[in-house]
Amino acid sequence: MIIGTAGHIDHGKTALVRALTGVETDRLAEEKARGITIELGFAYADLGAGAVTGFVDVPGHERFVHTMLAGAGGIDLALLVVAADDGIMPQTREHLAILDLLGIRRAIVALTKADLVDPALRATRAAEIAALLAPTHLAGAPVFPVSSLTGEGIPALREALAMAETETSARSAEGRFRLPVDRSFVLAGAGVVITGTVLSGEVAVGDHIRLSPSGLTARVRGIHAQNRKAERGFAGQRCALNLAGEAISRDVITRGEVALDPLLDAPTTRFDARVAVLASEPKPLGTWFPARLHLGAAEVGARLVPLEAPLQPGQSGLAQLVLDQPIAATVGDRFILRDVSARRTMGGGAVLDLRAPARKRSRPERLAVLAALEETTPDAVLRALAESPAGLVDLGAFARDRALSETQTAALLAASGLVLLDEMALRPETLAALQRDMVATLQTHHTENPDLQGLAREAMRLRLSPRLPGPVFTSFIRAEASAGRIALDGPFLRLPGHAPRLSPEDEALYERILPELGGEARFRPPRVRDLAGLFVVDEAEIRRTLRLAARQGRIDQIAHDHFFLRATTEEMAAIVRRLGREAETGWFTAPAFRDQVQNGRKVAIEILDFFDRHGLTLRRADLRRPNPHRADLFAPDEADPQA
Repeated sequence: MIIGTAGHIDHGKTALVRALTGVETDRLAEEKARGITIELGFAYADLGAGAVTGFVDVPGHERFVHTMLAGAGGIDLALLVVAADDGIMPQTREHLAILDLLGIRRAIVALTKADLVDPALRATRAAEIAALLAPTHLAGAPVFPVSSLTGEGIPALREALAMAETETSARSAEGRFRLPVDRSFVLAGAGVVITGTVLSGEVAVGDHIRLSPSGLTARVRGIHAQNRKAERGFAGQRCALNLAGEAISRDVITRGEVALDPLLDAPTTRFDARVAVLASEPKPLGTWFPARLHLGAAEVGARLVPLEAPLQPGQSGLAQLVLDQPIAATVGDRFILRDVSARRTMGGGAVLDLRAPARKRSRPERLAVLAALEETTPDAVLRALAESPAGLVDLGAFARDRALSETQTAALLAASGLVLLDEMALRPETLAALQRDMVATLQTHHTENPDLQGLAREAMRLRLSPRLPGPVFTSFIRAEASAGRIALDGPFLRLPGHAPRLSPEDEALYERILPELGGEARFRPPRVRDLAGLFVVDEAEIRRTLRLAARQGRIDQIAHDHFFLRATTEEMAAIVRRLGREAETGWFTAPAFRDQVQNGRKVAIEILDFFDRHGLTLRRADLRRPNPHRADLFAPDEADPQA
């Protein structure tokens, strides 16, 4: 269990921790000289429950609230300290508000310096504290009068904390590893050490982790969990990690970084959240309201944008937070908002969506998504998102932003009743509707355009709802083609039974032209004007007939006057894919392609431009590479498009 102290300056938090554990948490010379806590302090002890309990001692001075916030994340129980002679003070109220906003629901109150007051004042202070806690999540927390000087009440408080330790459920270690860094230092003979509370997952000696948002990678050389050397650290434990890495040094790792599983490294500069404003705020928080955001151990400047209406004091609402710099966060993380002068706490909330849109953020469709994100359990959220106007959930991103493991994600998908299309989760009814709509669209298209080969892939993607991302759509149509519901015909889609026909006259002319487009000269077929001269037929008639055949997918119009057999196009597409595989960087030149087809540079460029237009290739200046998302274009159905 991790216990975090809270309370006004000079109310005896550090002395109380020392009395409970025997550890002096004020370690800085300035702290000892001034008698106040400036930095976070840590202590560990077995209070009698047979387990090591960790204490995070935080500063009480107004100037150091940001340090208090760095230590408040990840605690299991708050030890609220109120001096009996002073009673409730400004930082008592602010620390309590912060604990409430952070969702801390377990607390014990220590009424310190009890030896300085009589029994009547003790009772008065206890009643004042009960009234202060009543409207918060910590209502009903027990109050223990204690004196760190005389030892009065310390055994009873220690016993209560030990009982709380036994009642603390171990956090699940199933999720992916996350540890917000609240300290970084160099230990002689060991190197760089970071400390923090493991929020999810576990970490082991030898693991490779990443620090986010900086992106630094490191290897874990050693672990101390709950102040004891260990091979592994688990969720709920305070851990010190000894790190090694090329770029790892004390100077580059700062408070606010998060040590995590590399798969979770996806910092954000804006997120949507539900924000609660303290009743003490003098006015509503409107659009672009400036604030200091505290999330985990990170502190950054932020602008608040209400999504429905200005946020009134004492109320909560949906808002977007736009950050001055990226941070690492997870959906569900709690945060605190303070004013830009760092003199008061204004409110706080919980992260709903780490990938919030910069535009159209208040549209009804977007608000419906946010309503879905506020469901209570991950499987309920997943189902609600699938039923929202978007209709699709990127399961990989969903799991990453919640630090879910593969096992957890698979169980979540099963519990939700959704099906997976590539990386997208959707309702079975939605998938069935997509299948029906695609077939119906093709039927209509064939009826209205009987002479055309089919409908272009991108045109189909844009017509379907919900609209699938390009790579997902490719997986979808390939699965539908494998099931025999549609046919892939180059860049077009058609129904399996659709077979466009030329008129008898056009078919006769096409049959005369066909031999000239194949054979050894297939990579350099005659131009339209050459064919017109060869068959003594008007050039416009030749071009019209070839365009009709191209619409049917029998040939391809590479350029205005150049038509290639579809089989030749497929052969050239295979050459493009092979050149991409053989190139060290994946990018190849036009001359490399020209040499393969033994054609002139101009025609080779025309062919590559044709592939660019259809998306088979991606172009960068004079270089090209195969597009992995269109690898099956111009590949026979029975062939491996990567071959």
